[in-house]
Amino acid sequence: MSSSSTPYTEKAPSVNETGSLEPQSKAGLENLEEQQSWNWFTIRTLITSGTGFFTDAYDVFIINLIVPMLGYVYFKDTGGHIPTGTEGALKGMASFGTLVGQLVFGYLGDAYGRQKIYGMELMIIILGTFLCAMAGSNAKGSTVIEYLTFWRFILGIGIGGDYPMSATVTSEWASAGRRGQLMSIIFSMQGIGNMMASVMTLIVLACFKSAIIADVDNLDYVWRICIGIGCIPAVSTIYLRLTMPESPRYAMDVENDVEKANAAVARATDGATTTTTAADAVANQAAYFSRWENLKVLIGTSSTWFLLDIAFYGVSLNQSYVLNAMGFVGDGTVYDNLWRTTLGNLTVSLLGFVPGYWFTVFLIEKMGRKKIQFMGFAMLTVLFLILSLAFNKLKAIVPLFVAVFTLAQFFFNFGPNTTTFVVPGEVFPTRVRATAHGISAASGKLGAILATFLFNKVAEIGGAPGEHAFLPQLLGIFAGVMFLGFLATFLIPETKGMSLEEIEKRGMSPEELQVYEARLRQ
Repeated sequence: MSSSSTPYTEKAPSVNETGSLEPQSKAGLENLEEQQSWNWFTIRTLITSGTGFFTDAYDVFIINLIVPMLGYVYFKDTGGHIPTGTEGALKGMASFGTLVGQLVFGYLGDAYGRQKIYGMELMIIILGTFLCAMAGSNAKGSTVIEYLTFWRFILGIGIGGDYPMSATVTSEWASAGRRGQLMSIIFSMQGIGNMMASVMTLIVLACFKSAIIADVDNLDYVWRICIGIGCIPAVSTIYLRLTMPESPRYAMDVENDVEKANAAVARATDGATTTTTAADAVANQAAYFSRWENLKVLIGTSSTWFLLDIAFYGVSLNQSYVLNAMGFVGDGTVYDNLWRTTLGNLTVSLLGFVPGYWFTVFLIEKMGRKKIQFMGFAMLTVLFLILSLAFNKLKAIVPLFVAVFTLAQFFFNFGPNTTTFVVPGEVFPTRVRATAHGISAASGKLGAILATFLFNKVAEIGGAPGEHAFLPQLLGIFAGVMFLGFLATFLIPETKGMSLEEIEKRGMSPEELQVYEARLRQ
């Protein structure tokens, strides 16, 4: 490949026998961009991608509910409290795996196409979930906790792969007027997964109530069943992922295969090869991000996601501790403590977590991505300041504390937790979209890892283990982090109402733009 080649001159586009570009290619993509009705293929895409995010959230957040069970079963000598370092690794190892999966699958999706890669990440999720549920120990050496920690790393790789793959697949099959809404629906399944983790835990706890009261070691059955349930939705949709056709945008803009692109558009609108290489993908990405106007956007999507996840995962993976600090605890028995903590998590999910996602679904195409993100970061800054400064006073009024905390969860999701997922899935051109989304999401996971491993250590400054004496000040730190996220949002552009063709042209050099328009000229 010549060093002077641009991403649009390395391969000849598909042409007809007169030597000109197939005239139906651009029209086909325009039909997809203008598609407003919901058909079976739209519903299939939502089910295929949404079920993955449901499973991701269930598998990630179930750990918050089973850690107390693991403490009661395996750490009796410390009063059921898991050592801070062990707990941090147990909760955070999935985030390490997720970071790896986001980077690897983001690159693979751009280098080899969506169709060839989509589904592999779900296979890893199924395998990882099963192995977590079946985690055992050696007679000497590695314990159940150590094996569970390792298998959660493997699980995390699959979860990480789902972020860039589902985001780009949904984005590239959606119309300009519905793209943000469809991507928000996909991501909203994270809220449903979080909620169902609490629901299923309550159901399993109820089934084992007598057994737990008789012998606390029966919780060993409960936590394994709770984890294993996460396999069911993943298994149910693996066939749909493996049979998903190549996205029309990737077929047209990267493979330059007009026939494949038109066939894909026909499926999505109810109407009737060349291949890229890994070297091409790397060259395209290097050329695109060598220009500051493009790199700035990547810095914006990555930094906002990083800052968001410090607070989001710092709170979400340790929600049981915040609820306990509020006084939302049981009568002191093992069963009642677990029941009340799980019920508290479900309450927060129902009142704040899930509604926040659906407010975004219905308003993102009206308000735009950037306005929602600004609003969310601003409200979170204020709410975390209130929680920090009035912590002890709020503890005396549990309903008010729960209300403020729930409102914070609401604005996480009617705000940056959703938009940081949506924006990198559409703001970059096809040839770098999966990679850029993977980098942005991996940056978020760095924030999650930081929060996961430091939350308990920082929260326990100045107090006894398990007391979390520094929690009010930690919530104040989260307020400052959210304000930084507000400032970083200025780096990202608004994409409301833009077609992917308009986005494709953004950031091109004049030479690349000339070649691109020549390819689309009828």
